[in-house]
Amino acid sequence: MSASQQSHQRLTLFNQEVVTRFELYNSLFLTLPFYQVKDTGILLPFFSSHCEKGVAQLKSPSEIIESFFEERVPGVDEREQINRLFRFIQYIERQVVLFDAVEDSSFSKLSRADDSGTLQGLLQQVAGDEEMREKITEKLKNFSLRLVLTAHPTQFYPGTVLTIMTDLIEALKTNDINEVNQLLQQLGKTPFFNKTSPTPVDEAISLIWFLEHIFYYALANIQTKLNEEFGTGELLHQIFELGFWPGGDRDGNPNVKTDSTRTVAYTLRQIIFRCYYRDYRNLKRRITFRGVEDAMGKLGDILYVNAFNPQPNAEDLQQVMLGLLEDIKNTLVEDHNSIFINLIEDFALKIKLYGCYFASLDVRQDSRVLRSVFEYGLNTKELNNRLPADKWADLSEEEKLKLISFNVFDYQCAEKAAQGDDPMINDTLCTIRLMHEIQKHNGEKACHRYIISNCQQASDILQLMNLFLWCGWTKDDLTIDFMPLFETVNDLKHAAEVMEKLYNHPFYKEHLKRRGNRQMIMLGFSDSTKDGGYLMANWSIYQAKVELTAITKKYDIELAFFDGRGGPPARGGGKTHRFYAAMGKEIANDHIQLTIQGQTVSSQYGSIETAKYNIEQLVNAGVTSALHPNHHDLLDAEHKQLISTMADASFEKFMALRKHPLFTQYLENLSPLKLLSGINISSRPTKRNADAPLKLEDLRAISFVTSWSQLKQNVPGFYGVGSALQKAKDAGKWDEAVELYKSSGFFKTMIDNSMMSMSKSDFRITAHLEHDAQYGEFWKMLKDEYDLTKANVLELTGTQELMQESAVDKRSIAMRERIILPLVVVQHYALQKLRDTEDEDLKSAYSKLVIRTVYGIVNAGRNLA
Repeated sequence: MSASQQSHQRLTLFNQEVVTRFELYNSLFLTLPFYQVKDTGILLPFFSSHCEKGVAQLKSPSEIIESFFEERVPGVDEREQINRLFRFIQYIERQVVLFDAVEDSSFSKLSRADDSGTLQGLLQQVAGDEEMREKITEKLKNFSLRLVLTAHPTQFYPGTVLTIMTDLIEALKTNDINEVNQLLQQLGKTPFFNKTSPTPVDEAISLIWFLEHIFYYALANIQTKLNEEFGTGELLHQIFELGFWPGGDRDGNPNVKTDSTRTVAYTLRQIIFRCYYRDYRNLKRRITFRGVEDAMGKLGDILYVNAFNPQPNAEDLQQVMLGLLEDIKNTLVEDHNSIFINLIEDFALKIKLYGCYFASLDVRQDSRVLRSVFEYGLNTKELNNRLPADKWADLSEEEKLKLISFNVFDYQCAEKAAQGDDPMINDTLCTIRLMHEIQKHNGEKACHRYIISNCQQASDILQLMNLFLWCGWTKDDLTIDFMPLFETVNDLKHAAEVMEKLYNHPFYKEHLKRRGNRQMIMLGFSDSTKDGGYLMANWSIYQAKVELTAITKKYDIELAFFDGRGGPPARGGGKTHRFYAAMGKEIANDHIQLTIQGQTVSSQYGSIETAKYNIEQLVNAGVTSALHPNHHDLLDAEHKQLISTMADASFEKFMALRKHPLFTQYLENLSPLKLLSGINISSRPTKRNADAPLKLEDLRAISFVTSWSQLKQNVPGFYGVGSALQKAKDAGKWDEAVELYKSSGFFKTMIDNSMMSMSKSDFRITAHLEHDAQYGEFWKMLKDEYDLTKANVLELTGTQELMQESAVDKRSIAMRERIILPLVVVQHYALQKLRDTEDEDLKSAYSKLVIRTVYGIVNAGRNLA
């Protein structure tokens, strides 16, 4: 069957299984009387259709909304109109959940039509090929995948809604109409948002739900399968690791404190013991033989006490539990014909994977804060024994590297800062001490990574190491991996130079030896895109990876890149597995580490089934890229020069946009940017330096990308790409660009992900701005680049429509965009009314209306922001 036939078959199946069933259940849903106005569900289809027609005719949101009420609900006053719009929003929010549930319930049928990239697909490739099997076995011995859950403010349904979604998916699998009807009624009555902002601990608990109910089973299942197929039944090594940021990531989040870090670490410990205890109770029903009573009893006591009773003096009990399971296993082998030995092995594997910590809690802080803390130490007599405190900031980097003394002092800090002390400095020092405590109670892997955001020089890392030595750690027992995060275009350019200085520094060299000569480096997509535009960000990261791989290899150090990838292409997301499969030999790719955030968690890892599928694709990408390196991805000098030239053109175009006097004003006034802080789905502010006037550099990348996505313009995902391709065309390099797209997985993935971003844009919604006296010229500049990018990308790919080669994804996106179109229209209408209205009560109502539309638009995005 040809690729086009397979694509057509999958699209037909998608239409049958998802589109038709959604329309069927949606018609049932719209008849349910939930709210004050009983005919809301009946009116909604007319409202949706009216919005579609109005947008197609390029009418302004005000014209669309006002004409709807004139036609359908004449005679109601402004406040009642607002009330009706709120009711529409409440229905549409739940339509998004229904569509997600229908799509997820069809996942197994849809994925069976395409098992490329899965573990099953990998096994089919090696069937009967022993040489290939041996190569994969060898590769897996040094391969690892770390998935790190982060709490970014995109899609945080309350636990109650997540539970309904889970049950709804199961009911939809069997088309149990009565059950579906009941759950839709429950969904209609269940609140979707928090009345107050969550704390970092609340965010952690929301994400721990996925650890406990999804990852605990999915990772162990895949690890077992890999062991059976490629490890002769033995544990190859710990291929999978989980990381966790809520409660540890204090970069710019003033609400993350030492006590929240401690609470999250101990919650993770308690929850993993609850998972183990659940398994133990099932195990106890089967292991009922003589000779195991003592070991089973001891194991049960350990699990119960640690799962349900606070343990102030907890210990790392991983080896104790494994020892008891080994005793039970030996007894089964020797005395009971190895019956149920597979249950023991499965349980032991989970304990090996998750220990007493479940997921490693990463700590992250900005280098500027860490520099302030170090200077505080220099001015504290008991800490500093010889460094020039008053001139430290003025010293050159070379002088700092020579002078840092790495003196040890057990500085005791109180978690509640004394009057006059800087709380941030105090929290940093207390957290460093706490990391030692967490390792003692939960195991070394519980908290062993410190990430330095905005890392610009080698001294940023060495100064932090000295802070550890001031807070109770010793040089020989510094069981911490220090990880620089390079994220701006300029920082990426100098990353290799920074790391070479570290690799040559005697103290750091010794530390790396003790850590197994392994270095982890984090690269951030979000801020680099905000900093330099889509094409330049991707190219800068690619170049940085090549240079960092070469310099690290030179010093015989093993390198792992940790990619800060968000949901949408503008923040490094998109088809993530294709990104890793496209890495050539020039880039270290033995260890895949990436962040999972926002709705990417629920969309790609919301069920055991979807989680296994997406995790297997990442494993497949990491393994096959090494076994079948596509030599075309080893970009030659000519292709590198072509991409570099295009990236420069894109950067120039994007920087001109950033410097436009209306750039931040356009975002502030026409998008919900200023109101994002009122959305109670995150504990963190929308920008750093929250009290200061808005500066682009302080604006968090997620707020930046979210604002553009709410405008339905998705500028960070495409702006400058069209101009870059045009430059190649004008320079007579078009044929080379087309050939590059066909041959380079890296370049193809980058362009395809940009097309995904563009497919979620709809400039018709803001077309009325073309004639706006203040913003008309600026809007037209954005639209012209969109049109140029679309035309050039379609010509480059040889297609007639965006995402033509991904028919199912294209259809899914189109359905979601259609569902939320009324929300987008309402949002833009409410923003306009907010600017025009003097009445304070109405202003408050329109602000709330804007905020409520953001929820549904973001939740529908699944990789939107």
